[in-house]
Order: sequence, then C-alpha cells, then structure tokens
Amino acid sequence: MKVVGIRDLKARLSHFVSEVRTGEVVLITDRGSVVAEMRAPSASVGPESAMDLKLRRLAEEGGLVLGSPDPSVYVRSPIAASPGTGATLLRAERAER
Repeated sequence: MKVVGIRDLKARLSHFVSEVRTGEVVLITDRGSVVAEMRAPSASVGPESAMDLKLRRLAEEGGLVLGSPDPSVYVRSPIAASPGTGATLLRAERAER
C-alpha cells in the first residue's frame, strides 16, 4: 500500500495507475489526511454506499424506476428540430441579456 499526496498524484498519475494495474493500492492524501483510495476494480461488488442503498429501497417501494444500463432500451425521441435551431435559440437568449 502506498500513500501519495494529491500534488504528487497529479504530477505522476500514469505511474500510479500502472502500479494500481499490478495490484498496488494507493491512498491519496490532502494535507496529510487520506481522502481517497485507488485500487484495481474487483469482480465482486463492494459495499453499497448510503445513497445507493436509499435509491434501491426507493425502487423496491415503487417510488423510483431504475434505468437500464443497456442503451438500446432507450427509444429515440420523435421530437426533432431542424438543423441550426439550437444555435438560433442560443443566440436569441444571449441577446436578451
């Protein structure tokens, strides 16, 4: 396990990423306090964050519908604008200010 400050990490990011690929764990510090941990991804899912837990519970209760990670599930919107519409609207909004 290695410990590295943010400044050194930014300067030598590729070096530390290479070490993580070989199995090394890198603790990242900010002013001497550990703020993050960099490690290779594992096949097993780690502990659920508090936010993930709340979202999962909300979905189980029916108050939330989770999206599918498969992009082919999402249908293209039938609403279409002619080319240049976005630029025209943006110019008009900028002129109003």
